[in-house]
Formats: sequence, structure tokens, C-alpha cells
Amino acid sequence: MHFKSVKWLVVFTIFISLLFMGCGGSGKKVVTLKIAHGLNEQHPVHKGMAFMAQKIFELSDSTMVMKIFPNEQLGNEKECIEQLQIGSLDMTKVSSSALESFVPEMGVYAMPFLFRDEAHKWAVFNGPIGRELLDSGESSGLKGLVYYDAGARSFYTTKAPILKPEDLQGLKIRTQQSPMAIKMIQALGGSATPISWGELYTSLQQGVVDGAENNAPSLYTANHYEIAKHYSLDEHTAVPDVVLISTITWNKLTPEQQQIVQKAAELSVDYQRKVWKEFVDSCLKEMEEKGLKVYHPEKGPFIEKGKELWKEFDGTKIGDLTSRILEVQ
Repeated sequence: MHFKSVKWLVVFTIFISLLFMGCGGSGKKVVTLKIAHGLNEQHPVHKGMAFMAQKIFELSDSTMVMKIFPNEQLGNEKECIEQLQIGSLDMTKVSSSALESFVPEMGVYAMPFLFRDEAHKWAVFNGPIGRELLDSGESSGLKGLVYYDAGARSFYTTKAPILKPEDLQGLKIRTQQSPMAIKMIQALGGSATPISWGELYTSLQQGVVDGAENNAPSLYTANHYEIAKHYSLDEHTAVPDVVLISTITWNKLTPEQQQIVQKAAELSVDYQRKVWKEFVDSCLKEMEEKGLKVYHPEKGPFIEKGKELWKEFDGTKIGDLTSRILEVQ
């Protein structure tokens, strides 16, 4: 299914949320799960969640509904995570980088040039290490369900392209509120400037930062390409998105309901990955037509700089996880 055809999923989700606030068609009490995130409805990650909502509804025979709140309606990533911890929000989707303050082990995914290729990345996410990291937040009230594809992150800038690490010298680059992301920018030569996603457009516009780093769908859906006209595909990190559920909510569900939520989340991953790929191809083409200049810098110098950060974590838990990930075939 082409990404443009999934708008009905969002409409469907809203419709069933309104229709089944009380009881399902069988007269059973309906469980409503609220999930919040910071992206808009165009984004393929949002569409993955709309697909998950559809599957939860179907698998539960209309007795479970997932309501989606996009666009930071219920708060930024950090605030949504905190709401999960106290049980005022059921679910969220956040970047693994935003989880570092709550689940330090997640910081390993922000290690630069960690994955050899797409196959290696998904072998890690779908394997024992990926599951171990999803489970590692339970003591903090955060149960990881699945990973969503968030592609590779690259630099986009307002004045000139980043074609070699030296081009980052003196530039203020927006990062997530992530200790590892900050270290990564510094290791590559830039000045890391943490700013919330919702404030970034204005910060680029006003020159508070010289650029940022993210994947193509985020650059497109946030309209940052209107200001930052240079996109340099160094692909320094491939941090995933993580779908989380509050352990408070999870423990209130019956075993059958837990299985439905987990199954629906898993079914949505393949769909989200497919929509992601289609959207990347489409939005890059459209952004270039609207004036974005896309560059393919030689990655070797960036990789060498990035590996200097690896050495800093030798003998630590992050360092051990890095070594284990590098060994995954």
C-alpha cells in the first residue's frame, strides 16, 4: 500500500475512538489506550501507529481502542516518558536517544557509525540485544514493545554543506536532549545545542543554530528544508524509534490484552518500514524540486572521527554493548 493511501487509517482511528468510548459491539467494556508522540500525521512513524491502532481494534474484537495524540499535544518526548512513569499516559513513541536519561543502556544506539548496513541494524533490533534493551526500562516503569525505523541521521545546514568533519567547526548544531548525541556532535567537530523538536524551526529561522541532524522524513514533515537548504548524507547514526507502554497500564491489562497489544505492535513494524522507505524516496525528490541541495560526502573521515568516541567507552556497559553489537551477523 502506498503511503498516500493510509490517510484512512487516521480517520478510522479517530472514528472508532469516538464510537466506542463506552462499550464494544458485543456489549463488553472497551479499554482505551492513549498514545502520544511529537510528529505530525504525515510522518510514516505516525502512520505505523495508526496501523497498530487498527490491528488492536481488530484483534480485540472491537474491545480495545488506541487513541493517537500527535504533534506534541500531550508534551515533548521527555514529558511523555514521565507521564508513562506515573500512569497518566498509556503509551508513547520516542527516539531511543530521548530514553537515555531513563534507560542509560539505550545510549548505545546513538554511537556513531554503529551499524554496517540495514541488515545488521535489524538483526540487532530483532535479536537478543534489541529485546534486552527494550526490557531494560521496566524497572523505570517503561516497557518497550517494538522498534520503528527512523532511518539514518545526517546533517542539514542553513549556509553551507557539511562535506568533511572540519566543516562542522564553529557551527551550532541542534541535538536531542541526549548525552550521547551531544558527545557525538562534539566528536565530529560541531558545537552541540540541545533544543526541543517543536522549537527547532524557529531556531533555524532566527539563527539560534546553524543546522541540525535528522532523517529525511523529519526534515520534510517539519518543513525545516524551507530554511536549511543543504542536506549532507553522512548518515552518522541510525537511532531507532521505540514504542513504549507504561508498566502501570501493562499490568492492568489481562494476559490476552497484553498479547493483543504486543502482536499489533509487531504487525505494525513491517508496515511502518515499508511506508518509511516509500516516504523517504518521495520526500527527498519533492524537497530537491523545492530547492534542497543533497550531498553525498565521503564517509571515511566522519567514520574515523566517530570511532574516537567508541574508545571513550571502553570498559563501560555502553562499550560492552557496542562490542556485542559489532559482532552481530
